[in-house]
This record gives sequence, structure tokens and C-alpha cells, in this order.
Amino acid sequence: MFYEPRKGDHGLPHDPFKALVAPRPIGWITTRSLQGAVNLAPFSFFNAFQARPHLVGFAAGGRKDSVVFAEESREFVCNLVTEDLAVPMNATSARLPRGENEMEHAGLEAAPSRLVAPPRVARAAAALECRWTQTIHLQDAQGEPSDAWLVCGEVVGIYIDDRFVVDGRVDTAAMRVMARLGYQDYSVVERTFQLRRPE
Repeated sequence: MFYEPRKGDHGLPHDPFKALVAPRPIGWITTRSLQGAVNLAPFSFFNAFQARPHLVGFAAGGRKDSVVFAEESREFVCNLVTEDLAVPMNATSARLPRGENEMEHAGLEAAPSRLVAPPRVARAAAALECRWTQTIHLQDAQGEPSDAWLVCGEVVGIYIDDRFVVDGRVDTAAMRVMARLGYQDYSVVERTFQLRRPE
């Protein structure tokens, strides 16, 4: 099959785009407003972009609290989503009234970060403490603005649960990291294998 996304002529019940760009890691983003309100929301348009310095980013459809609070405070935390946190992660995607704490709504405990003000999810197997670097208002091929905002940050601190550091390496499969597929589907990292880059 072939289709043009702008024409929406794929002939399927749902657009397959998200199912093709998969699996996508989930950035479970904690932010805090200047007034101290805490926000926690999952974003499947999230990834790491660079290793030196460590740069990550998440994209939101619209200027949601996560975007606004990250810009205000110039800080955010990316919590790692693992299979045991699937239900509370999903609960934090609910549309709550502004000012209502998603972490409390989902029955999650907060843990203080070391270098930034937004807390991390206490049960998260890992968390990236970030300092905001820029927000990019994404545009289409014609230069027209979209409804997507890419928030970028430098990772300044990394928390890893000691249980998942084995022989000097992070055991990703043991963590059972979750990723988003298309539709309502998710996947879990259950095994890994190695490939050496050619010389």
C-alpha cells in the first residue's frame, strides 16, 4: 500500500504512522511551575539526541503544562517507564484540572531530585534530571507552524536503581522498559542482543 498523509487516504480504520515509527520510548516528564505546582505526563514523542552533552527532548501537541512549566523553571525530569508502572503511567495521561497533581492522582510517591527542583517518580528505575535548553515550535514542509512543541534539555544528573546495574552495565531487559507502539499498543524490552560496529 501507499498513501499520502495529508490526503488521509490510507483506507484503514486508523492512521498507521505511529505503528510504523515504533517502538517509541516514553518520556514520563515531571515539571514544576514557579509557584510549585507539580505536573507529571507521559510523552511517546521522546528520545535522546546526543551523547556529548547528553541531550534529550519531548514533543507535546499544544502548549501543555509540561511545556510551559519546563520553560518557566528551565528544568524537567524524564522518568523511565517500566512494565510495573504501566497503570499509573496511563493514569497520569488523564486530563485533570490545572493545578491538580497527576502524581498524587495516580497514587505515586515523589522523590527529590539532586540537581533540579522537579521531583522524580520514586518507583522509577531511572530518571534523567534535565536543564531546559530550548523549545522549538515545529513546522511543516511549507513552513507553516504545527501544533507541536519540542522541548529540549541537557541531562545534568542521572539516577539509576542499583538493582539494575549488573557487572558495570545497565540491565535494560531486567528493568522491563516500556515503549509505545501505535493505537493502544505497548511493548516491553525482554531481551537484548549485541552487534559490534564494523571497524
